[in-house]
Formats: sequence, C-alpha cells, structure tokens
Amino acid sequence: MARLPASVEVDDLIQAGLMALLGAVDRYDEAQGANFETFATQRIRGAMLDELRDADWASRNMRKSARLIEAVIHALQQRLSRQPSEQEIAGELKLGIEAYYELLNEARGAQLVYYEDLQEQGGDEFLSRFADEAMPAPFDVLAGQRFRQALVQAIRELPEREKLLMGMYYEQDLNFKEIGAVLGVTESRVCQLHTQAVARLRGRLKDWIPSSE
Repeated sequence: MARLPASVEVDDLIQAGLMALLGAVDRYDEAQGANFETFATQRIRGAMLDELRDADWASRNMRKSARLIEAVIHALQQRLSRQPSEQEIAGELKLGIEAYYELLNEARGAQLVYYEDLQEQGGDEFLSRFADEAMPAPFDVLAGQRFRQALVQAIRELPEREKLLMGMYYEQDLNFKEIGAVLGVTESRVCQLHTQAVARLRGRLKDWIPSSE
C-alpha cells in the first residue's frame, strides 16, 4: 500500500486479488505439477496488474501518439544536441505542421512519468519488484535529489515559450485559457505546447528514468 501512488484504490486491488484467489481454488489441478501457492500467486499478481491497467485513464491512442512524439524528439535531441523546432519534429514524422498539431492534440494528457517507466529494461513486473521491502519505492526514487536536479536542468533547456508555459501552469496555477491570454494564443494551442513540452522533458529524461539512485 505504501508503494503505490495515492490515486490507486488499494481496496480495489485487494478485491481483484481475492477474486483471482477464488478462481485459482476452482481451477487448480495438482496433476499439472505446480504447487498451489505458485499457481495462485501468478493469477493474483496478474489480476492486480489488470486492475491497475483498467484504472488508467489514458487511452491506447493517446499513449501511442505521446510515445511516437517522444521518440522522435529524443532522436532529434541526440542528433542535433539541442531542442528541435516544431518544423523539424514534423519533418522527422513526415507530417505537415497542421497534421503534427493534430497528433499533439491526440496525445493530450500525456504524463511525465508512467508506471512502466520504472521497470528495468528486462521487463520484469512492476509489482514483483516494488512489493519487496528491500527495493527502493519507485516514487521515492522520483522524489530524490538526482531526479529533481535532472528535471530542473531539462526544464531549463526547454524553448523559452514552453518554459514560460510550464512555470505559469505548475508554479502560478494558471489554467490553459489564462496562459493563452498571456502568450497571445488560443487555449488549444497552449494545450499543444504543453504536450510538446512534456514530450521534450520525457525525451531529455529518457535515459535517466529507468535507473535507480
């Protein structure tokens, strides 16, 4: 319970696990060779992971669009050793600028960090690693000094308008409409710029997030 974000309803996970346990009792066949504990544990863990995925508000299309933009920005950052322009990002995607803006709209709501970012490259399961008290809690790692320093530096490297937007949104608590009035653009354009800024930050932090402190 202490190792999951506050947004996760632990009672829902427990309920999913109990239902999986009951299902394991009905389906267990000793003749198959596996002991009951191993059989049940696999089903309970799978049910809990399914519950976490079902509770995720982000659609697959949103995630797909966000990942695509992030990957292209990361590649351009590595190649150019600077932040790419919108035109360069659109060109790398082989899209016109308006089509790129539409892709940004599809990726609206992308987050800086997802659960799966905290997995090792080998792909072991999130709950398997972080249910172990000997392992550092993932959200404690993200709250650590090294991650904060890396994030601050990544924000400093944002284009000026996106850096200003992030400050107004996260520090001054302005909404997108209010930010649009300051920047002289539409609320929709602010949303696009925010999505793009998050993708830039994820691109810059891409090689850092899977590591541990």
